[in-house]
Amino acid sequence: MPYCSYPIGVDPNLAALVVPLVMVLALGPYVVKKLRALKAGQPVRAAHGNVHAPEHEAKAGTPTMGGVLLIGAILVYSLLFLPLTDARVQCVLLVTSVTAFLGFLDDYAKVKKHNSDGVNGWFKITLQTLAAAICAVYLYSSDANVCRIALPFFGWVNIGWVFIPLAVLTIIATSNAVNLTDGLDGLASGCTMPAALLFFLYFRNESFAGLAGFSLAMIAACAGFLWYNCHPAKVFMGDTGSLALGGALGTLAVCSGLEFVFVILGGVFVAEASSVVVQVAWFKITRRLYGEGRRFFRMAPLHHHFEKCGISETQVCVRSWIVAWVLFVIAEFLIQEV
Repeated sequence: MPYCSYPIGVDPNLAALVVPLVMVLALGPYVVKKLRALKAGQPVRAAHGNVHAPEHEAKAGTPTMGGVLLIGAILVYSLLFLPLTDARVQCVLLVTSVTAFLGFLDDYAKVKKHNSDGVNGWFKITLQTLAAAICAVYLYSSDANVCRIALPFFGWVNIGWVFIPLAVLTIIATSNAVNLTDGLDGLASGCTMPAALLFFLYFRNESFAGLAGFSLAMIAACAGFLWYNCHPAKVFMGDTGSLALGGALGTLAVCSGLEFVFVILGGVFVAEASSVVVQVAWFKITRRLYGEGRRFFRMAPLHHHFEKCGISETQVCVRSWIVAWVLFVIAEFLIQEV
């Protein structure tokens, strides 16, 4: 499906790079200044918390909710240039908007309470599930091709109605995995870029112009945001950005049929989320066995464990980016083998 023709004479792919990037870079200083004026500082958990890192106490007060700018730039581009009648584009925008709104509520609650306790966890899961379910059912009923998923070395398999629960699980898991990854300066945005690039290349080759443009806009917005979010960060994306980026990536995986390939492509996100699951499970198991809970990792999510092992924040981030790009190459190879 072609792009809309507005603005006349502007190449959509060029616009996908320029519009979000220029918006984030140009508005970044104003947004940081405004967030500081509103005292929208990042709270730090008390020392007894499992994910607390004392060396991060210096970051307390750094403006959060920067995801408003990051996601806002992507949505502005999308509304101007994407074919809004395309069902897949509608679903990506729906999930991105809902998860961004949910993240904003969570960030606002943390700032207002001056602690790290945001909105109720069940409320977050319920809203994510609702948005993902609407997306999955709508795609299933409007586009039969979405039921075809890629299994590397086996080909494309039509999974029928199983697509719906798989899509819901993929979107929710990815949204929360990216959210958990967002714990170090530039970590989440830097790891998002190679994942979004693979989707851009895939959708461009498959002639899904709208989703290709959206993926490219994600790369541009993350690159612009990284300018202010690299260590030492002037602003954090907060849940507003991380939940939405994860929701967007999960929906792109669902729309492309690359749910299983994305497990490799998003390996950094998978590792971060898995470390939390393992940590919690091990704590509960050992508490039953020994009367007190023990930790499997020194701290979770995984990036904090590496810090506790003596690796600097910058090293953890850059090495994670390297891993993300290596996984991008592997995932691209796997797609060719489908």
